[in-house]
Amino acid sequence: MIDTAMLMAAGLGKRMRPLTATRPKPLVKVAGKPLMDHALDRLEAGGISKVVVNVHYLADTVEAHLKARKCGLEFAVSDERAKLLETGGGLIKAKALLGDQPFICANSDNLWIDGPQETLGMMQRIWNPDKMDALLLLVPLARATCHKGPGDFHMDATGRLTRRKTAYVAPFVFTGVQIMTPKLLVDPPADVFSTNIFWNRAIEAGRLYGVSHQGLWFDVGTPQAIPVVESMLAHG
Repeated sequence: MIDTAMLMAAGLGKRMRPLTATRPKPLVKVAGKPLMDHALDRLEAGGISKVVVNVHYLADTVEAHLKARKCGLEFAVSDERAKLLETGGGLIKAKALLGDQPFICANSDNLWIDGPQETLGMMQRIWNPDKMDALLLLVPLARATCHKGPGDFHMDATGRLTRRKTAYVAPFVFTGVQIMTPKLLVDPPADVFSTNIFWNRAIEAGRLYGVSHQGLWFDVGTPQAIPVVESMLAHG
């Protein structure tokens, strides 16, 4: 049973301006609750007990929110105040806090509704460290609410992933949620880099897998997306 998660909360939230002029994106409210609380609620419901949270923009505000949050989660902060490290660099900096066992990594602006199964539990049942370095939660492009991209991955019948080809559309979008092994977090190419570097290595080794999300998923990346998401949530 995976009990540790990394919550990515250090981004600048540029696409969410002007709402992020005075608050970090993880604390922008959707349906009456900060975005990061939606993610933390899902992590706690999925059996997570420890969450490592990286901070950079308006970091004091995020830390204060975590301290005030009443829940059964234990928090550890990975401090990126001095330099924003992007997702890959953030994982490398937080590696010692994450431990030596597989962990869940989620974006703090990630908002999803479970389908027939509890999502994180479903992912853990599929997770197989003998053949996987990472297991990504994907959503079909046609059901990626408020997402405007052309898709990210192709997935074969076994769940193994390959990248979208240039000038083509891919059928699956990465939701921001994944299970990773810390064994993947090695040989960083620089201080600042994307998780894509780790995924590329896993693809080359045939060890990047995915699973299709059975419920709803919302890309809450801009102020314009918020009323759309809130309307869908209000109508069940």
